[in-house]
Amino acid sequence: MVLLPSFLDGLARSVSMKKGKNQMDVGREAAEAMAKDAKKNEMVLSNSSATLKLNKSNSFASICSKKGEKGINQDCAIVWEEFGCQDDMVFCGIFDGHGPWGHIVAKRVKESVPPSLLCNWQKALSLALHGHELETELNPNVHHFDVWKQSYLKTYADIDLELKHHPGIDSFRSGTTALTIIKQGEHLVIANVGDSRAVLATTSDDGTLVPLQLTVDFKPNIPEEAERIRQCNGRVFSLQDEPGVYRVWMPNGNTPGLALSRAIGDHCVKEFGLISVPDVTQRNITNKDRFVILATDGVWDVISNEEAVEIVSSTEDREKSAKKLVQCAIRAWKYKKRGIAMDDISAVCLFFHPKLSQQVDFIKVSTFAGTAKLG
Repeated sequence: MVLLPSFLDGLARSVSMKKGKNQMDVGREAAEAMAKDAKKNEMVLSNSSATLKLNKSNSFASICSKKGEKGINQDCAIVWEEFGCQDDMVFCGIFDGHGPWGHIVAKRVKESVPPSLLCNWQKALSLALHGHELETELNPNVHHFDVWKQSYLKTYADIDLELKHHPGIDSFRSGTTALTIIKQGEHLVIANVGDSRAVLATTSDDGTLVPLQLTVDFKPNIPEEAERIRQCNGRVFSLQDEPGVYRVWMPNGNTPGLALSRAIGDHCVKEFGLISVPDVTQRNITNKDRFVILATDGVWDVISNEEAVEIVSSTEDREKSAKKLVQCAIRAWKYKKRGIAMDDISAVCLFFHPKLSQQVDFIKVSTFAGTAKLG
């Protein structure tokens, strides 16, 4: 249950009202102040390899990111507990940059999404509640998901526009994926742009731990995505030396060759069908759902959903779960992609329930020899 007054009180404590500024400016400043306070109080996790035991919930988060062989690491990730001053809310995000400025774009989006989302959520929630007689607790007539979806759509659109006009960041031929989730009590809201992927580990009726993919890998070969791009005069095709790897091209010339159909940034092809609109979905977490994995394509290019769930669930120390998944992906790149420069590899693991000391997982998932071997 969301307590709106506690969120509004948090905003009031974070920043005072300033004359000459509109409500959205003040709200954004307040949310950014919240982010700074959260970092100071060690409620935000964004290191390359770290863990976070959430103080006021049963959740546990693990992050790991490793640089590939293509230059600077353009991946980044974040976990923020007590998101929006709410005891039961956690924010997680993973971002995979590309292009000359990709690492800067990804970092900027990582830093911008949480406060912007908080500001837009507060505004959308207030409007929804005032339409149904404001109460101390969230009115049951207000649909959680509708509020979050509206907030996400505006947040991603605002950030994409800000990047386009940012004087110090060149996002014309650079961009990033943006996969974020909100865990609000037992509700999970997922917003995705690009080909980073979220996979849920859940228990089937026969006791098997199985993966459930929560997101779509937004690549240009998806028929609906390709049709939109072509309708906007963009081109979609694969090169002879990359059969099956479809890319987005401008009508004239051989640029940019983007292997995504949705991204934040990449403004050179925004008028030709590339969009930054997130696919926003939801799921109610049950006692059968164990954890969710967020990872960049550096993981999913070599590790299947089943393998990822097995690797994480079989890692005895949860603190090492994301690191173990990344390590397995590194080995898989050497085994499966011999001769190809390894991509950046990053993962976030968010566990929903406390681990029982005597709990033993019986996992019946298939693996391919060599790719998910734990060492």
